[in-house]
Amino acid sequence: MKTLSIIIPAYNEEKTIIPLLQKVVNVKLINDMQKEIVIVNDCSRDMTPALINDYIPAHPEANIRLINQEKNQGKGAAIRKGLEKITGDYVIIQDADLECEPEDYNVLLETFLKENLKVLYGSRFLNPQNKHSYYSFYLGGRVVTFFANLLFGQHLTDEPTCYKFFEAAFLKSIPLKCNGFEFCPEVTAKVAKRGIKIREVAIKYYPRSIKEGKKIKWTDGINAIWTLFKYRFIN
Repeated sequence: MKTLSIIIPAYNEEKTIIPLLQKVVNVKLINDMQKEIVIVNDCSRDMTPALINDYIPAHPEANIRLINQEKNQGKGAAIRKGLEKITGDYVIIQDADLECEPEDYNVLLETFLKENLKVLYGSRFLNPQNKHSYYSFYLGGRVVTFFANLLFGQHLTDEPTCYKFFEAAFLKSIPLKCNGFEFCPEVTAKVAKRGIKIREVAIKYYPRSIKEGKKIKWTDGINAIWTLFKYRFIN
């Protein structure tokens, strides 16, 4: 029986971590696929780890593990730590902020399995019903996607998407170095350099505001573009 590993990097997400976990646990995957949930707490300073520690024994039916980083290192470092611990056949990255809908796992799984893919992205821009909290974030995502397509010959609509779905062995074979939000451009660049055209499917998107805890900044967009150029021409 196949297993989907769900890596959840979490930093100061006490308002959303439990509702997010409940959504993930409640998803019934197609083909009777099992779930493995690996949460990487990136040295949160709020109640996030305590809430997770209370949730896990209260839900013994769910296959959940919590990994605590000794110091705050960033989303990319948390994902890399999660990759060291997962045991599933497939892996998806799930932010703890409720912006993406775990029910869409099956949307991705259906296409992934049907087309025998190694990587699949869930695009927020392919779903016309989605809205965006800030025009600056919308534009930033479009600009990063433009450079990813220009530099690596892709035809993406949403390079910075959270929902990146992989064959686990394939993702583990990619030597990632990221610590922060540059996970997305790094993995996109390194997948593209292996000659893979990245497929996308439409997903739901519920953006949150900065007041609600959105962490990404305009400087992360600049760093993403630099990362794409770096892995295209330097590394």
